[in-house]
Amino acid sequence: IKYLFVGRRVKHRRRELISIGLRIALYLGAVFFLLPIGMAFAFLGVQLAVFGIYMGASFAPNHKGMPLVPADARIDFFSRQVLTGRNVLARSSFGNSVLSHVYGGLNYQVEHHLFPAMPRANLAGVSRIVRSYCAEHRIPYTVASVRESYAQVISYLNKVGLSGRDPFECPMISGYRLS
Repeated sequence: IKYLFVGRRVKHRRRELISIGLRIALYLGAVFFLLPIGMAFAFLGVQLAVFGIYMGASFAPNHKGMPLVPADARIDFFSRQVLTGRNVLARSSFGNSVLSHVYGGLNYQVEHHLFPAMPRANLAGVSRIVRSYCAEHRIPYTVASVRESYAQVISYLNKVGLSGRDPFECPMISGYRLS
């Protein structure tokens, strides 16, 4: 939406703004028309919370626990995208179709970052080409199942979050201990 307002040359700017505004107005109108005002606000709050969890669950498995590249590192665009992203794939093509639907195509994270405008339906095919190129040039290409990716995310978050303290030490009591 911001781009529609600040972009210099936006094709069909007015049509886009009207469409988005109309959609939001109709949605909010329906919610507030069909529900009492308190329930309508509660519904919207719960919807936003669930959407936030869903988005976090879609993004975290693709990046958390992957190598961080320092900003001043001299690394090419392709290698940066491949090294810092993880694809989440199933064992079967049917499973990958389901994952692509649930993840919105972000299960092919590496290809999504290499070709952000590419339609979701083409990412699986491009993944085979990118994987072959990476093997040929010895660039690590990370693939994990849903379970493996979440295990890696949880392990990474525990390592980062718990590394600086003893999880059984109470901060308030430790201030009163004699060394």
